[in-house]
Amino acid sequence: MVRKASRNVRRYTLMYKSERHTKSAPLARTIRTRSQGVSSASSLHTLPPEVFNLILDQLSVLEISVFSMVSKETSQFILDYISTMTWKNKMISQRFHHSTYLEQKSTIGHYRNLGLLFKRCTLLLPTKERLKFIFNKFSKIPCFMLEQCQILNCIGFSSCGVFLKALIAGWDELECHRVFNFLCDRTNLLKKAEAVISAKPGMRSYQEVQLRLFCREVLLDPWLKQPECQFWLTQLLRPWPLVSQAHLLFILYGPQLPEGTLGWQDLVETGLPHTTMWDLAQAILLLLGKLEVKGWSNDSILAILEELIVIPQPWHVENVARLLVLCGSSLCYAVLASKALNGRLQEISRLIVYIILECEKEGYHMSWAVKLVQKLCNVFTTTPERFYFIQQLENMFIEVTRDFLEFYVTGNNLGDRENFQILCILLESSARFHTKFLHMLLT
Repeated sequence: MVRKASRNVRRYTLMYKSERHTKSAPLARTIRTRSQGVSSASSLHTLPPEVFNLILDQLSVLEISVFSMVSKETSQFILDYISTMTWKNKMISQRFHHSTYLEQKSTIGHYRNLGLLFKRCTLLLPTKERLKFIFNKFSKIPCFMLEQCQILNCIGFSSCGVFLKALIAGWDELECHRVFNFLCDRTNLLKKAEAVISAKPGMRSYQEVQLRLFCREVLLDPWLKQPECQFWLTQLLRPWPLVSQAHLLFILYGPQLPEGTLGWQDLVETGLPHTTMWDLAQAILLLLGKLEVKGWSNDSILAILEELIVIPQPWHVENVARLLVLCGSSLCYAVLASKALNGRLQEISRLIVYIILECEKEGYHMSWAVKLVQKLCNVFTTTPERFYFIQQLENMFIEVTRDFLEFYVTGNNLGDRENFQILCILLESSARFHTKFLHMLLT
């Protein structure tokens, strides 16, 4: 019995192997060469357009974008397909006022895929024709245009931004210049910017916020901390004189109040929180990284900064100090050294006191402020000049301390505690600064 079962198993195994071998033979005939595959794809043009459209109807936007790269004929078929009003009404969504995060994420992801689709299917067209073809499909969407939508949670600009980023990723600078000029023509961007920056700060608050949102969400924020962001920022600033550049830079990156308007007057009247100055500092540092651009230099950045801190009026000194600290050692020293060379010792002394106060408030190393003062001492060529600078700095410590003490003594009930806390921080920062300063001199 055992021996017979063994023979049956062997016979079954042989039969199974034979059948498997027989069935696998036709598979070998399905293998095609690269040229045969291309020929097969190119033969799609023999299909009736209705059939080809039915095939495309079953594909996602991302799948169509990949399919468009199969051949030139396929790309042309897809261009014709996405040019139809039926496809446009179906795929180019104009719903940007979602209530949930998942809906917003889905719409933004859809426009990212649309960017890839238009990038790939127009690959063989010249840049101007590509842009004309693409933006004709989006030109009548109100949420993509300046001052056409007043809904607070609209994600139209964000969707346009991710679309544009997907579309032009990898394009060279000349092509991006054409994109910028094309966008300016389509949106009337430069004229709208001129109307805002030529007006008194805050007088056109709605237009200011619209300009900020469009430039940030469409051009700048999608490329944050990238060379492309530097490119777009310099394109936006370059057409204007230095004063207007400072004005526009504030509109784009200046502190924004909870109600949405820009904090022009708040910067003048009181010290703003540390976090509100971060975006502005990062934008200035972004410009410093693009000095190889023709017409830009350290002097031009310093000039923009000098104009910035007096718009609409001279800022509260605490805000100036906070911005300089966030901009880092090099720019902070350059600003103070420039003022020192121009004999503005009282101004830089007050700034240094507030920089020291900022270091104490935000937990920066006091050695940074000490090294800054030591470096500034080297700006002065003679010993009497250095002594006079140190004397001015010490006198300013006394003056600022007296000011805070007067605020505390004459303050109202709501401000007493805050003024007293700031006075204590100032005294602590002064003691810490002088301790570090003497330590570095004696060692």
